[in-house]
Amino acid sequence: MNYRDLEKVRQIVKEATTLDIVYAYDDFVFPEHVAFMIQFNDDKANGLYCYFHKDCNPVDKDKLFESLSLTCNHHQCELENKGSFHLQQKGEEFEIHFA
Repeated sequence: MNYRDLEKVRQIVKEATTLDIVYAYDDFVFPEHVAFMIQFNDDKANGLYCYFHKDCNPVDKDKLFESLSLTCNHHQCELENKGSFHLQQKGEEFEIHFA
């Protein structure tokens, strides 16, 4: 099992966007407003994946990804844009659907 540095991701998100982390589960990290989410890349020690909510404005998405990427580089991490997602509520839980 790989070590997942949640504190490092929290710092990256805060520095890049001023958003706080509101939820983390397994290898996923969700910031406030859930415009995007971060996933740890278990195949690459300092690798992270970024997914954007399907309703995220394309201009905002580009700005967010650029800011997150630059901040990741500063923290010796590599961020890869993996596409989009949406959440579907199932009772008290949510399912993540990737596009």
